[in-house]
Amino acid sequence: MIIKNIGLLVGIQPEDTLRVEGAAQGRTGTVENAWLQIEDGRIAAFGPMATCPLSEAKAPAGARPGPGESDAPVNMVDARGGMLMPGFCDSHTHVVYAGSRDSEFLDKINGLSYEEIAARGGGILNSSDLLRQTSEEALYEQSIVRVREMMDKGTVALEIKSGYGLSPEAELKMLRVIRRIGKTVPAAVRSTYLGAHAVGRGYTHEEYVQMVIDLIPQAAEMADFVDVFCDDGFFTVEDTNRILSAAKGKLVPKIHANELAVSGGVQVGVKHGALSVDHLERTTDAEMDALRGSSTMPTMLPGSSFFLGLPYGRAKDYIHAGLGVALASDYNPGSSPSGDMRFVMAQGCIKMRLTPVEAFNAVTLNSAYAMGLSREYGSIAIGKKAAFILTEPGWNLTKLAYQYQTPYIQQVIF
Repeated sequence: MIIKNIGLLVGIQPEDTLRVEGAAQGRTGTVENAWLQIEDGRIAAFGPMATCPLSEAKAPAGARPGPGESDAPVNMVDARGGMLMPGFCDSHTHVVYAGSRDSEFLDKINGLSYEEIAARGGGILNSSDLLRQTSEEALYEQSIVRVREMMDKGTVALEIKSGYGLSPEAELKMLRVIRRIGKTVPAAVRSTYLGAHAVGRGYTHEEYVQMVIDLIPQAAEMADFVDVFCDDGFFTVEDTNRILSAAKGKLVPKIHANELAVSGGVQVGVKHGALSVDHLERTTDAEMDALRGSSTMPTMLPGSSFFLGLPYGRAKDYIHAGLGVALASDYNPGSSPSGDMRFVMAQGCIKMRLTPVEAFNAVTLNSAYAMGLSREYGSIAIGKKAAFILTEPGWNLTKLAYQYQTPYIQQVIF
């Protein structure tokens, strides 16, 4: 395939760039009036239209290349002046869940906090009750609808967590559904074992932590990562340290940290080489100091801040400190019921004061890095997967965040 007449090709990075940090987060390569060639599902070449190997004048659609070149027919796609960009990468979702928690939406409107709803038996425990009552097939059917919705909005890679099971049987059921989704859709899917999301009903705190640890070998047969909700009222630094120590060599750590309080979760995540530490609505300079020089990606979830009325993460301060920042949707039924990564990018600009390029890199390359996929996704580079958003004519990154509700997608290309 050759995509021709691209008005603006954005997201170009050197082939060995797996993440961008500091000032580099505000830069991206571009080509105006461009073409891009795909071979075997990967980016093979790109450049300005003047260098296109099979322009309309040289060969019509369906033409075959010359001697010594591939003999496969060339599918010429006319971008009609649209912007071509890497598809969104969403490194933090809870999109496998059962039913709805719209009744809690009314509780929020009436002034109850996230913590108060949880204390009344709502929140994560409510989702757990619904999930246990739902068959595995029904859970898959409900969840795949949300995944396809995300893909329609331009998400080409996503991470999905367990954590609404809160028992061995139900957690494994979730992981099986996530694995099935990954085999069903063309988007890249990564799986996270989040047994330590809340203490399941019928367990003491200590009994539940031990159950999470005991389930790690089975979870590791299906999951890529292990996660812990290390925050006020959920799991302590000590709990987190035990769980991550038990998972060492079996699952790569990712951490929920500092959503409700400055919890110490960032520091324990960095200690264990976590790929990402996520949420970070509450943060101090100590968290930035802990992250500096590490391989851990700070990941902020503005959808939760928007829906719960929490502070927005200090993304700009992190970048000024020389760190990179990823943004993800946190798509879940209780605190961020949306997987629209374009809206996440817009919030990065509007509420977190990121430039459009900084926010763009946060929802593509850096978010791909935060789930171990940036060698394949998140930027335009030779050899990477062909997973793009092709916009209607006239769009650029600034307009994408500015007119954040205007329809803009011409085609999502996998």
